[in-house]
Amino acid sequence: MKNLIQMLKKYNSLSIIGMDKNVGKTTTLNYILNEARGKITLGLTSIGRDGEEIDLVTSTEKPRIYVKKGSLIATAKNCFLNSDITKEILDNTSINTPMGEVIIFKALSDGYVELAGPSSNNYLKEICEKLKQLGLDLVIVDGALSRKTLASPGITDATILCTGAGLSRDINKVVDKTLHTVNLLSLDNEKNKEVLSLLKSILKVGVIYKDNTIKNLNIPTALDSSKEILENLNENSKYIVIKGVVVDKLLEDIMKGTDIYSEITFLVEDGTKLFLSKEVLYRFIKSGGNIKVINPIKIIGISINPKSPYGYEFDKNNFLDILRKNINLPVFDVIGGG
Repeated sequence: MKNLIQMLKKYNSLSIIGMDKNVGKTTTLNYILNEARGKITLGLTSIGRDGEEIDLVTSTEKPRIYVKKGSLIATAKNCFLNSDITKEILDNTSINTPMGEVIIFKALSDGYVELAGPSSNNYLKEICEKLKQLGLDLVIVDGALSRKTLASPGITDATILCTGAGLSRDINKVVDKTLHTVNLLSLDNEKNKEVLSLLKSILKVGVIYKDNTIKNLNIPTALDSSKEILENLNENSKYIVIKGVVVDKLLEDIMKGTDIYSEITFLVEDGTKLFLSKEVLYRFIKSGGNIKVINPIKIIGISINPKSPYGYEFDKNNFLDILRKNINLPVFDVIGGG
């Protein structure tokens, strides 16, 4: 665990995302905030809301976010007023949320804060840039339920994924879901520079052929684009580029509609755009399909919470052991150690 802070020094920004609610995301955040004191200067913001005493969805008690003196925080005005610390306002960002304008302030004392940020990734990126310009070593973005887009390299340099018993009573199901998420977020990136240089010409969905000519498909979204994609595929097709979300139905339709998909590489922006079930992804890869990303994601570790808010828990050591055997990443428990 001592190596975690040393590892974080390599990055300018970090997102902490959860597989579900109550999997230890806030506890992981608090651990980093505590361990970083005197070692690195931190900025903190969020997508969605976090840090309140009672979970607004499950009505269960939550760990609060405790920051150290000197930390910089970007949060909505209502949360700024609710934060139990002495504060110095540094910037009014003019970025609005349902809880008010996002305000950047400095903590002049230790204490509890509430976080709420914009729901837009573009605005979140802007806030991260503002925090970095204030001379911080590391900006941490606290994620919200199902907002895995925070792991996108366009938002943060590195990601910690949190998982736990709250996902299921069956430890094997938890491990299986976690492994599948890691696999989606860790896909290989395309390294052919000539192909990458062509991507700026593609708006939403396009086909790149073997002679490097491009066909832009005239569609508003990638979700229902299978018909147009199939109509533009032939034996000279080399890449299908999708700038948007990829779901099960799209891959299923293409697998049903043609056999040549196995000779084509699907290129997506990054792993956060893939909303694919394990079954469909396995079938696609098993039958020769290939998916790569334009921008790779850097997952630097898995944080676990062996306790569920629903009254059951896993054996911590067993949970750690199973995950470590299945996932080639550091896996740690910030509460129990290890």
